[in-house]
Amino acid sequence: MCHQTVSLAARHLEANGIPTVVMGCAKDIVEHCGVPRFLFSDFPLGNPAGRPKDAQSQALILEIALKLLESAPAPRTTVQSPLRWSADPSWKRDYCNIERLPAEEIGRRRREFDRGKEAAKAARLSAQTD
Repeated sequence: MCHQTVSLAARHLEANGIPTVVMGCAKDIVEHCGVPRFLFSDFPLGNPAGRPKDAQSQALILEIALKLLESAPAPRTTVQSPLRWSADPSWKRDYCNIERLPAEEIGRRRREFDRGKEAAKAARLSAQTD
């Protein structure tokens, strides 16, 4: 998701009477855009709604977002999620940092990515012939 685009869309919706809450991981960008309500998650980009495949963290984030929508005390309100990606802050340095991965792991991830692309291609071709 593009934080700037979502933020500008939220501002447009708000200007037309539709309340919004932006959930995001790029605090600097969203706050610079000046959205009315922002739920910040200190997670890697792409994970603003909780941990992947973790329904409990996702439900908590949604609950916080809805409470923020209901009770924001002032414009440009930012609330930080209490969840943490990891207790060890080094995840910010290590997450998606290819320079910190051994060649074997890079190869494994490449093969997994290629399998996913092939599966998507097969599904697309199957859908076209149905």
